[in-house]
Amino acid sequence: MTVTTDLTTETTATTTAPKKRTGVLPTTGAPLARPDAAAHLSDEQVHQLGVELDAIRDEVIAERGASDAAYIRRVIRIARGLDAGGRITLAFSKSKLGWTLGTGAIALCKVLENMEIGHNVLHGQWDWMRDPDIHSTTWEWDFVAPARGWQHTHNDIHHTWTNVLGKDRDVGYNILRVSDDQPWQPRDVFNPIVNAALAPLFEWGIASYDLEWDMVKAGLKTKEEFDTDLAALKKKAIRMVAKDYIATPAAGLLAGNSFKRGLAGTVVANGIRNVWAHAVIFCGHFPDGVDVFTEDMIDGETRGDWYIRQMLGSANLSGSKLFHILTGNLSHQIEHHCFPDLPSNRYIEVAPKMREVCRKYGLPYTTGPLPKQLFQTWKKICQLALPDENKWETIKAVYSPNKEKRRLARLALPKPVERSL
Repeated sequence: MTVTTDLTTETTATTTAPKKRTGVLPTTGAPLARPDAAAHLSDEQVHQLGVELDAIRDEVIAERGASDAAYIRRVIRIARGLDAGGRITLAFSKSKLGWTLGTGAIALCKVLENMEIGHNVLHGQWDWMRDPDIHSTTWEWDFVAPARGWQHTHNDIHHTWTNVLGKDRDVGYNILRVSDDQPWQPRDVFNPIVNAALAPLFEWGIASYDLEWDMVKAGLKTKEEFDTDLAALKKKAIRMVAKDYIATPAAGLLAGNSFKRGLAGTVVANGIRNVWAHAVIFCGHFPDGVDVFTEDMIDGETRGDWYIRQMLGSANLSGSKLFHILTGNLSHQIEHHCFPDLPSNRYIEVAPKMREVCRKYGLPYTTGPLPKQLFQTWKKICQLALPDENKWETIKAVYSPNKEKRRLARLALPKPVERSL
C-alpha cells in the first residue's frame, strides 16, 4: 500500500536539535512497548487500524475542492473585514459602546486569523490550492512568533514526537509540569502562577519558546542559529507593536480620540485572543485522559502505532459548528493530530469516523465541553505544583533557609528527562 506521510523511524545522532522524521513509517512490525491503553491490540490489529485511518485521509483528499477553497477564502475575508471595521470604529467612535464593538471586532478577527486561518495555513492544509497568497511557505500570521520558527517547533517537532518525554518540547513548554511522568522540580510550586501569567501573554510566551533557549543550553542549537531566530523575532515584534500599539491608537488620536483609548482597545483585543488560544490549546493537550510516552514506546513505531499515539496524546472539545470554527477546529485535536494537513473544515465530518475506529479497537476517545476540560487542565496544573510524595516536607526542605539542607534536598530529587537527539 502507499502511505502518504513524511515520517520515518530514523533519527540522526549529531549535536543538532530533534528533527522531523523523513521518509515513511513501516506499516508492519511493533515497537518495544505500546501504551497501556493499546496493549491489548495485536500487531495485525494495529496495522489494520493504520489502513483504516489512511483510507479516511485519502477519502478527504480525493473530495477536497472548490467548496473547501471557497470556505477558507470566505473566512479570510470575514477576518479582514472585522479587523478593518474594528479599527475604524475604535478610531472614530467616542462612546463606550463604540469602544466595546471596535475592540470586540478586532479580538474576533485575531481569534479567526490565529486559530482557523494562520495555524491551519501554516500546517499546509491549503497548499493544494496552489494559491501563493494562502500557502504555508508565504503566510505570515497575526501572532508575534515568526511563522517559520513556529512551523519548526510546532509542525516539525511537536506533531512528530507528540507527548514523547525528552523529544516533544510542548509537554509543559519547558516551564510547566503537566504530567506526573515529569519529575517534580522546585520551580513547579509556581505552576499555577506561571500558567495564569502565560494565558494573557500567550503569543509572547510562544515567541520566546520558539527561540529554543533550552536547546542552546543543551548544546543542541548553535548560538548562530539562535541569533538568527532572535533577529527574526525582533523584526516581527516591531512590526506587530507598531500596527497594534502605535498605528491604531494614533489613528484615533488624529480623529479626535485619546491615544489611550485606542491603545487599551488593542491591548484588550490581543489579551482576549491570547487567553482563548491558551485555553483551547491547553485543553487539547493536558486534560484528564491524555497520555504521555517514553522513548522506548516509539522505538520500532509503525504507521498504526503513530496514529494511536496521536489519538491517546490529544483531547477534543465538544460544541457547536461556530465554536469549532472559533477554535480553529482544534476542538477536533485528535483528528488534527492524526491528519494535520487536511483542511480544518473537514475535521467535523472526520470526527464520527475517528470515534468509530476508537470504539472498534477499544481505544479511548477523550472529549468534553470546554468548561469541563479547562477545569481538569487547571486542576492538574495545580496538583502537579506539589511533589508526588512527602509534599510539604519536600517543599520545606528544598526552600529551607539552611543552604546545606536545601542543597541536599535538591540533590535527592529525581532528575528531569534530558533532551534527546
